Amino acid sequence: MAELDVRPLTGALGAEIRGVTLAEVDDALFEQIHQLLLEHLVLFFRDAAGLSPADHKAFGSRFGPLEVHRLLPKLPEHDEIVVLDSDQGAKADVWHTDVTYAQSPPIASILQIVTSPEVGGDTMWSNQYLAYEALSEPIRELVDGLTAVHVLEFGDFRSEAEHPVVRVHPETGRRSLYVNRMFTKRIPQLASEESAALLGHLFNVSESPQRVCRFRWNEGAVAVWDNRATQHYAVNDYTARRVGYRVTVLGDEPKGDGPRWPHHQVTGMSATAVKD
Repeated sequence: MAELDVRPLTGALGAEIRGVTLAEVDDALFEQIHQLLLEHLVLFFRDAAGLSPADHKAFGSRFGPLEVHRLLPKLPEHDEIVVLDSDQGAKADVWHTDVTYAQSPPIASILQIVTSPEVGGDTMWSNQYLAYEALSEPIRELVDGLTAVHVLEFGDFRSEAEHPVVRVHPETGRRSLYVNRMFTKRIPQLASEESAALLGHLFNVSESPQRVCRFRWNEGAVAVWDNRATQHYAVNDYTARRVGYRVTVLGDEPKGDGPRWPHHQVTGMSATAVKD
C-alpha cells in the first residue's frame, strides 16, 4: 500500500494530503483517508484534479448516504450537491457545525471550491475535542449532564432539535463540545440568564484561535471534515465571486451522557433565547 504524503497544518487539527486523485480512490486508499480524517478532523486535497459532479457524489457516498438539503440551491441534475455562491448570499461567517438543528445532523461534509477570489475567502475549522478538554473539571462535570436546543427558522421552515452539550464520537469514543453560535439557542436545564452566560463561555472556548486551522483555497481544492467534532467559519473578507459545491453525508443522532436535571420551569414569562 502506497504511503500517503500527509502534511499537518497546525498543532490542533487539519492536514493536507498530497498526490491523491479523489476520483480514483479505491477501498484500501479510502480506508487510509478515513483513518486520517478521524485523526486530523479535516483533510485538504489541493491537487485533487477537479472532481466532476458524479465523482464528487461517488467519493462522498463512501462515507455514507448523501443528504438532499431542503433549503439550499442545488446543482442542476445533481440534487445531492449544494451550490454555495457568494453572489447569492452564501457567506457563512458565523462559527457553526452543519445542520445541528436536525435530529440527525450530517456526519461529514465534502466541499470543492470551483471559483475562488484571488485574495480572501479562506475557511477556518476548530477542534471541539480540544475545546471540551480545555474546560476545568467542574465545568466539564456540569456540561456532561446538560442538553442544548438547536433551532433554524427560515421563512415558513422551522426545525428544532435537542442534543447533548457534550457528545461522544461514535468511532473514536472521545468527548467534544457540541454547541455552536449559529444554531444553539438555550440550555433547557438552566434559567435563561444562566443559559446565556454558560453558552457564551462555551462559544468562546470552542472558537479560540489555538484550536483552529485556516485553509487558503485554490480552485479545484477539496476539504473533507468530520462534523461530529469540528466547527467551521467562512471568512468574509472578499468581494470577488466565490463558488463551492458541497455534499454532506447523512447523519447519526448525537449521543452523550443523559441529562442529570429536568428542564427548568419558567414562571411568569417565557425563556429568552440566546442572541447570536
